[in-house]
Amino acid sequence: MKLTKNVIEAMYQHAMAEYPDECCGIITGDNDNQTVHLCENIQSRLHAEDPAGYPRDARTAYVIDRKEFERIVSSAKEQGKEVIAFYHSHPEHESYFSEDDAAAQTVFGEPEFPGALHVVISVKNKKIHDMKCFKWDGQGFAEKELN
Repeated sequence: MKLTKNVIEAMYQHAMAEYPDECCGIITGDNDNQTVHLCENIQSRLHAEDPAGYPRDARTAYVIDRKEFERIVSSAKEQGKEVIAFYHSHPEHESYFSEDDAAAQTVFGEPEFPGALHVVISVKNKKIHDMKCFKWDGQGFAEKELN
């Protein structure tokens, strides 16, 4: 799967707009027609409501509201489109796929969307530092070159 230049630019803009918090989103479509869904990161709200259950805030974690997630996925399916990627940013950190990232994307050890890319954008000093992509390989999430 190749992400378009416009999609990459939209993810970068979202990462910069949410900085110093993590951004998060979903990309639906196909090779030719891709839509970026800028999602709200509700991590800080969850942290404020339940600091013991959610010890980190949006500067170091993200959660997409399940209702928003389901709405985006359902709408894509109704239009005959697929979920092709998920993305989030790492403010002031490298772009890597953490154990927490893997845990959030898997249910009983398998991802809900095994064919989707997982894009992590590093933002340092209010600038895009780099971006890396990861994909499920049947055993875990391996770094993958973006075509």
